[in-house]
Amino acid sequence: MASRSRNRKLVPECAQALNQMKYEIASELGVPFGSPGAGSMDAEFAGELGSIPAGGGEQYLGNITAREAGAVGGGITKRLVQQAQQTLL
Repeated sequence: MASRSRNRKLVPECAQALNQMKYEIASELGVPFGSPGAGSMDAEFAGELGSIPAGGGEQYLGNITAREAGAVGGGITKRLVQQAQQTLL
């Protein structure tokens, strides 16, 4: 049986918006992301020096717990449902 990717976006162009939403919700919940110790450095200055990618890019999230990841995913789902409900009304 061939495996299918279930993490495919229905609208591929929405990936950037979903990533932005993920980082917004993570920061609202106080979930640390980035490389270990990166929270103490000035991201703008470090981006100019090239020690971290400028523009935010895809950041490392392997240091968060499953509970934190679930909270972020739940927050994304909650926002998407709210936006859909507002669109329908």
